[in-house]
Amino acid sequence: MPGHSQEQDRLRVSEIFYSLQGEARMVGWPTVFIRLTGCPLRCVYCDTRHAFQGGEWMSCADILERTAAFHPHYVTVTGGEPLAQKNCLILLQRLCDAGYAVSLETSGALDIAAVDPQVSIVMDLKTPSSGEESKNRYLNIAELKQSDQIKFVLGGREDYDWARLKLDEYALPQRCEVLFSPVQG
Repeated sequence: MPGHSQEQDRLRVSEIFYSLQGEARMVGWPTVFIRLTGCPLRCVYCDTRHAFQGGEWMSCADILERTAAFHPHYVTVTGGEPLAQKNCLILLQRLCDAGYAVSLETSGALDIAAVDPQVSIVMDLKTPSSGEESKNRYLNIAELKQSDQIKFVLGGREDYDWARLKLDEYALPQRCEVLFSPVQG
């Protein structure tokens, strides 16, 4: 974005790596993952606790340079919770402007309204077994586009039944693609 210096657009990055997408619509596609540090949630089943702290401060320009070195088509910004860093929105826009197909994996606990509309959002609704159900920001559902996805991580039958209720309550299948994923580990 014009007017932003390198100092103003820095983010704390846990890792940048190239792998196959293992979830959502692009499963199996080669993807660059940009994992941002930090998350306000502490889901019981979290598989990325290493991203809660640490990381390296990087400018958006440096992140884009590292991303470009992989020659990707697809880029996923994940965490932690990427939107916990205010400059995530700048990064998402710059990735889109650079011509990448970009997805954002978010907990759904923070406002998604300002996310670049070119970004495909993969948003969780936290189920009871996550321990973070109370953090769901249901106002985000109205912001989802047909190209977005909503994901339920299921720890058991209670989560499945809860998710089915939410599908009906918010007419989710008519709004966007719905994903069910089992707790790993």
